[in-house]
Amino acid sequence: MHKFSLILLIFIFLILSFTFPSLFTEFKSSIPYLLGLVMFGMGASLQLQEIKNILTEPKWLFTTVILQFSIMPFLAFLLVVIFDFPKEIALGFIILGSCPGGTASNVIAYICKANLSLSILCTFLSTALAVFFTPALIFLFADENIDIEILSLIKSTFFIVFLPVVCGILMKIFIRNKEKTLLKFFPLFSEISIALIIGIIFSINIDSFSNLSLNILVAVALHNLIGLFLGFLIASFFKFPMDVKKTVAIEVAMQNSGLGMTLALMHFTKLVALPSALFSLWHNISASGLVYFWKKK
Repeated sequence: MHKFSLILLIFIFLILSFTFPSLFTEFKSSIPYLLGLVMFGMGASLQLQEIKNILTEPKWLFTTVILQFSIMPFLAFLLVVIFDFPKEIALGFIILGSCPGGTASNVIAYICKANLSLSILCTFLSTALAVFFTPALIFLFADENIDIEILSLIKSTFFIVFLPVVCGILMKIFIRNKEKTLLKFFPLFSEISIALIIGIIFSINIDSFSNLSLNILVAVALHNLIGLFLGFLIASFFKFPMDVKKTVAIEVAMQNSGLGMTLALMHFTKLVALPSALFSLWHNISASGLVYFWKKK
């Protein structure tokens, strides 16, 4: 598809979700299935040699995850101090910054022609480490104790990421003669799915946005954009290949905002969930800008 396609699709679905919010809200439960289908397509496009290459270069994987759990929580804390947010909004930013990388990062890595295998492995590792790091970081920066439902986190990662990817790989092995046709279909499906998910998220949180201020919007954008910039800059400093630099930037800056919203609502209030809700929209929209610049490279 043309490199403008994702931006155009997002714009269309945002207009539709604003016009028919109740219709899009009905599709809330479909988000995990949409992501699962996209991950299935990614599994079908994975090259086993790529995975082998990553395992021979573990510094790519560990650098990304270390940056994920250092840059983003520290940035969140810094922005909270600079903007002097009230306690609930400040806590929301700290929770968001302490989350692992999100599944949407894999989709964006796929569309941007980054290193998909590295992106998926980073999601696995950061999600596993989040069981320990996320509560510790929230306590460090916000002095709040939270519990993460470990089994729930593992289960959702397994069914949304791991199982669909494995099924996609198996399909690729058994249906080799149709592989090229299928691979042409999945990028378009991924872009439509991302745009639809953004529309659904917007419709779900449309009431919360009444509490939105310019400062919150600017802080969410800065959190994501600075994360992208620093991730790419540090990867460039280490002279990683271009596809790896793209992946590091995407993985570092795209938080699991769904987990952030869940933790905020489970332990605190709807207002605490606002930064994560807004980030869910923003990081996908900013990522469409990356697609614009990187898709053809």
